[in-house]
Amino acid sequence: MGEDSIQYGHRSGRTHCGAKVAGMRFVARFVGEVRCMARLRLFARRSFTTRRSFTTRRSFTTPPATSFLATLVFAAALPLAMFAQQGKPAPTPAGADMAHRLQISSGDLLELGVFDTPELSGRLRVNEAGEIVVPVAGTLQVAGMTSDEAAAAAEKKLRGAEILKDPHVSIFILEYATQGVTVTGEVRSPGIYPLLGSHGLVDLLSAAGGVTTSAGRMVSVTHKSDPDHAQMVRLDNRPGKIVENVDIQPGDTIVVSRAGVAYVVGDVGHPGGFQIDGNDRLTVLQLVAMAAGTTRTSAQDKARLIRRTPNGREELPIRLKAMMSGKVIDIPLEDGDILFIPSSKAKIYGYRGMDSAIGLASGLSIARF
Repeated sequence: MGEDSIQYGHRSGRTHCGAKVAGMRFVARFVGEVRCMARLRLFARRSFTTRRSFTTRRSFTTPPATSFLATLVFAAALPLAMFAQQGKPAPTPAGADMAHRLQISSGDLLELGVFDTPELSGRLRVNEAGEIVVPVAGTLQVAGMTSDEAAAAAEKKLRGAEILKDPHVSIFILEYATQGVTVTGEVRSPGIYPLLGSHGLVDLLSAAGGVTTSAGRMVSVTHKSDPDHAQMVRLDNRPGKIVENVDIQPGDTIVVSRAGVAYVVGDVGHPGGFQIDGNDRLTVLQLVAMAAGTTRTSAQDKARLIRRTPNGREELPIRLKAMMSGKVIDIPLEDGDILFIPSSKAKIYGYRGMDSAIGLASGLSIARF
């Protein structure tokens, strides 16, 4: 009997030592919380009965059985609630699921490492078929996998070929050949920029040095997964305006459009080409104002707007004088429009004759004196 009890005690001490310690800790914590709750309840009862007699105060300070049972249940549930709250997983940070999976593709350079087997380790280049040649084991398809997935596939390959019984493989991507984004158009530094992680349209435009002075406000984003449907994004640099920050993925193409240009020639102060800022509508009167207005010899009622159409060029008559007085609606311009304001021969001859008459009169008056 003594030997059995010793053996039983030895066995229980070996197998249930952790459980006993945990149970003792829980009991100690539970007893402490029960004592604390009882003291708080006693203090509340005593403060409530300060103006009563000693007999009445004594009867109130003795908690009834139902109240003691409720306190006991609350004290028992408190550590369980704390344990449940501690066991809750931490919330996932915002945007953590937006990171892109960096997949292996053709042309990438991989570093294959096999634990304690340097003969099977080395740097491998993914061929056009998306395969690598694992030493001794042969070819392995890795295109479209992540580094962890490729490492698991290599372990399975080595285990299946009976080269190693329990291989431990790690794969690190040294160079990404196709994880870039093409940024072209009206940017300061067009090119292919590597994209590792989650980035938006504004990030890529900033990496390309920003847009040029001749850039428009429309940007096309062509995703690699859907090359037939480009996504158009409008840029807006006005204060308080939020740019649609499109999520960019590896292999996408970003093209920043060029701002439209309208031309004005003829009898104006400063003929030339003027940008239609950010693809906004520029009107005829605005274009004339940007060209410093018309001169005194211009034939405003004979102005013409030359516009390029699918059927060729066409000329539209512009009543500029009536447009300035508000009798005719101002016409919006399109990219490539040419506004021609001719000179009036009658005004030219009239002003020349007037200048000649003034010069002659000035000469006669000088000769007389």
